[in-house]
Amino acid sequence: MAKTIMVVDDEEDIRSSVKTVLEKNGFSVITAINGDDCLKQLKTKKPDLVLMDIMMPGTPVRDVVPQIKGKVIYLSVVRVSEAERIDLLKSKNVVDFIQKPFDINELVKRVKKATA
Repeated sequence: MAKTIMVVDDEEDIRSSVKTVLEKNGFSVITAINGDDCLKQLKTKKPDLVLMDIMMPGTPVRDVVPQIKGKVIYLSVVRVSEAERIDLLKSKNVVDFIQKPFDINELVKRVKKATA
């Protein structure tokens, strides 16, 4: 059975392109437009992994992630220092951090690793 990935990003082009790439690699994909939409959908959907942009309007992502009962990979266009990256990865359910723009093959590899 295909693993389900939730892609949470306020940018339609990012949601769409990541969804297409992951579906072509055998994943089932659902999308959300921000953290609030993510939490609403998680009441009825149980993805194996959530790919979440760090900077979005609405409830701050740092407040959303602890409410997610599953694995999360942060996606960020913002350059962060190694210390900030380590801090972001401290949350027990955050399993990776991917810098935008990202290499498609690297994204798929890391999603497969996180859902193995």
